[in-house]
Formats: sequence, structure tokens, C-alpha cells
Amino acid sequence: MIIDHSVRPRNFKTLESAQSAEGYNPLCGDRVTVYVRMEGDRVADAGFQGEGCAISKASASLMTESIKGRTRREIEDLFSSFRALVTGAADPDGRLGKLAVFEGLRDFPARVKCGTLAWHALCAALENVGRL
Repeated sequence: MIIDHSVRPRNFKTLESAQSAEGYNPLCGDRVTVYVRMEGDRVADAGFQGEGCAISKASASLMTESIKGRTRREIEDLFSSFRALVTGAADPDGRLGKLAVFEGLRDFPARVKCGTLAWHALCAALENVGRL
């Protein structure tokens, strides 16, 4: 699944009239810009652009699929669960769905930043701060 989303990322696009933020990982050079179009408190559409490793691109792809239709609060909870998963916790209730594929990152601490880069940019976009 990670290779599929890396080679054929979903929502790899810019969005006009959307909040956006850029994330950069200086350790490996991954760079991503996340775009979020809101309707009220819900994500109407999401996209991303950038360059990076398979982990960061696949994470951004799966993230944008997972957040559409969710509220800010739901996204905060989802990111909290995702971050816990990649740093050592389990997903006992299956709440993360396809995102659980990143569970193995806990065994590679240096790759956790790759997996969470787009999520941090998403949080910044939701706060509309622009650049991380």
C-alpha cells in the first residue's frame, strides 16, 4: 500500500482558494505543501504537492484521503492516534483504517518524521500559519 500511494499518490494537486502550509524535513530533504479547503468546520477537499521519500509521499496521500469530510476536532484526534501508532502505541479499535499500514515506522525512529511531515503541515494549514 505504501508503494502504491507513493507511485500513484491520491490528491496530488494544488487547490485554489484553500488554506495551505509547507512542511520541510531538513534531515532528509522531504518537502510537502498541504492544501485544505474548508466548508465551515469540515474539510471539503484536500491536496498536497511536494517531493520526498516513499513514506512521506504515501503518508500525505493516505492522510488526504482520510481527512475529507472530517471536522478539525476529528482531524486532531486522528493525528493524535496516528502519531501514537508510529511512535509505539497500537490501534486496538482499528480506528486508523488504512493509516495503520505505517505501524512499522515505530521500529525506525528516523522515519517517523517522514510519516508525520504532512500531518504537521496539515495542522499548520488548518491554523493558516503558512510555513513550518
